[in-house]
Amino acid sequence: MPMMPSPRRRLPAWLLLAPLFATAVSFAAPTETTAPPEPPRDEIVQLEPLVVSGVQPGPGLWKVRRDGHEMVVLGTVRPLPKRMTWESDGVVEAISRSQLVLLSPSVKLDADVGFFGGLFLLPAMLKATKNPDGGKLAELVPAEDYARWLRLKKRFIGNERSVEKRRPLFAANKLYAEALDATGLTHDSPVSKAVSKAVKQFGIAVERPRIEIKVANPKETLREFAQSGLDDAACFHGMLDHVERDLPALRARALAWAQGDVDALRNIPLHDASNACMDAVLETKLAEHLGIADVRERIDAMWLEKAQAALRDHETTFALLPMTQVLGEDGYLAKLQALGYEIEAP
Repeated sequence: MPMMPSPRRRLPAWLLLAPLFATAVSFAAPTETTAPPEPPRDEIVQLEPLVVSGVQPGPGLWKVRRDGHEMVVLGTVRPLPKRMTWESDGVVEAISRSQLVLLSPSVKLDADVGFFGGLFLLPAMLKATKNPDGGKLAELVPAEDYARWLRLKKRFIGNERSVEKRRPLFAANKLYAEALDATGLTHDSPVSKAVSKAVKQFGIAVERPRIEIKVANPKETLREFAQSGLDDAACFHGMLDHVERDLPALRARALAWAQGDVDALRNIPLHDASNACMDAVLETKLAEHLGIADVRERIDAMWLEKAQAALRDHETTFALLPMTQVLGEDGYLAKLQALGYEIEAP
């Protein structure tokens, strides 16, 4: 007879509160760049799906040094080319001689609920992605943006009707995901798999800088989110811009990462629509109630604290960071350099 699940089993936090962070690519601040000229509103960039063949080297490794101690840093980007084969030998070698692997910062949402209670939360979660009171997307966004949405939806989503019931934030996220897929890009990265395998192979300690948010009453929290007002029109507008004009830049950036072209990564202009989407969530009363309104500042401070401790306590550390934090003028490596650490680019 099969064993029944424990009544104290924890439902994964992403399943409970995935809507809060569905559009967040990263909490890292984007590199400031100049956006390319905007194409006409009735013009959609046409691209063949990106296909990358052969083994790709990826970018080199940055090094942070002080007092004879070193942190080796791999900058990551998303999305990347689908089905890309990445040459990870250099990263594996760097991990093999490290005493610690420092992962990218993150937020952990923790809700302590029983297994059967978790099943009843699923309908609430799904409702949280829909517009309150059964509103339709056409009623919640400017007419010009909705006309743009219909053109983009026809190309990347098709005739699906259910998406018209979603909040603008989640409809935009659906469009973005489908556009990436059609362009030959994916948010699935070979980096995390290679790092996890190397960590297990060499028995290296792992540090996960993250802020843990305890959700005492997840059912009530989801209900509050489903009923709350959410000013996500700016998110919707920005994501339409992102899909209309930035797919070539996303494609070029993914290829530059695969080929290890750091100069191209520095120079590819790209605006970050996810900031407006994240702001739509972080500026709600619910975010304040959960204690996440200032999560960007808290997570930046936490990573810098963990990085300095790792450099102090270990001869060699391997770290993963979003490329924006590696190359950005106000990124983590720039902040470490301002604190007196030596930075060596590949």
